[in-house]
Amino acid sequence: MVPKISISRREHADMGQEPIRPARHWVTSWTAMPQLTEPHNMPPPPYAKEGLSLPDTTLRQTVRVSAGGRRMRLRLSNAFGGAPLPLTRVSVALPRGGAAGGSAILPGTSRPVTFSGRASAVVPIGAHVVSDPVELDLAPGSVLTVTVHLAEGLASGELTSHPGSRTTSHLIGGDHVTADDLPGATPVDHWYLLSAVEVWAPAGVGTLVVVGDSLTDGRGSTTNGNDRWPDLLFDRLPGIAVANQGAGGNRVLNDGLGPSALARLDRDVLAQSGARWLVVFEGVNDLGTAQATRAAQEEVARALIAAYEQIVVRARARDLPVYGATLTPFGGHDPYDDPDGHRQAARSRVNDWIRTAGRFDAVIDFDAAVRDPAAPHRLGAAYDEGDHLHLSPAGYRALAAAVPATLFD
Repeated sequence: MVPKISISRREHADMGQEPIRPARHWVTSWTAMPQLTEPHNMPPPPYAKEGLSLPDTTLRQTVRVSAGGRRMRLRLSNAFGGAPLPLTRVSVALPRGGAAGGSAILPGTSRPVTFSGRASAVVPIGAHVVSDPVELDLAPGSVLTVTVHLAEGLASGELTSHPGSRTTSHLIGGDHVTADDLPGATPVDHWYLLSAVEVWAPAGVGTLVVVGDSLTDGRGSTTNGNDRWPDLLFDRLPGIAVANQGAGGNRVLNDGLGPSALARLDRDVLAQSGARWLVVFEGVNDLGTAQATRAAQEEVARALIAAYEQIVVRARARDLPVYGATLTPFGGHDPYDDPDGHRQAARSRVNDWIRTAGRFDAVIDFDAAVRDPAAPHRLGAAYDEGDHLHLSPAGYRALAAAVPATLFD
């Protein structure tokens, strides 16, 4: 009897034939970096009590996807919850009017979301759950409404969220998962529990994952306007998906508001469905929170460079090209701009390395895109949100325009 010989996909390619590729695959089309909710970002009473979060609460949220598809699925996270997360009922729908931040859905578009065929799920502490696929036609760049009811609530005051949503969500008591509108609901400008939306997309569509801080999270952008720079980049390049994994206050080296970029790389980048490229635009908070001495800033600059190299090594092990973005100016910002200029010198040192070391597969020069030509340590006035660190919508447009489209050919 002649034994059967199995040929792997890699061997198939080595023999001069293209490996068999699926016609479609799951890609991450929207993300929000999970983090532990700070006390002032918790749901207001009565939706949070001592040791209890979202009891008998319906939570309705909107998100803008990038790539579209006729099937989608959700990721809901209990990464920082202090107790198992009981999801009683979940639905998805299209929002009335197609806009972000509203509480009304388009009648007839609501679809139940299931988990292994069941209407409910319990997410263990520290874990997330991926829903079953849902048939819902999502156009590229469209807004999706996600509604969750927690009958029991989370038996903890430790709740997973993404506070910097720049998008309005809605809370109301009782089960209103399928309601066309939520009159009397309490608006909050935060996302809770929801960490990703995936779509069933053609094989040629891949996800660009962006790791960043508040400049990627969109501080200074328009609430419900979806004009963060990753949103605007998708508007320029609608053939890709974009996963915004930025968070206000985040750092590369140390935990702060959320885990450090080094700590969250596996979860937020390498584990994303369809991830094909990575942009790293982070480090200003590492400089800004280190002591304003020459020795401290020289050390944090060295550590940042070593961390970028680690990110490149780990991403390339998963065949992801890594693009490094230069750090933007903060001249005039209190407290980052120290009088002796040590932090500015460290930023220049880091940017010189990003531009010239050749470790990244390409460089995106955000610094050059938004600095004041007459005072390069400062943002251009048209791009300054007002605090001399964060950008205005015009500034975010300038960042999006500075990304070469050829990086995603």
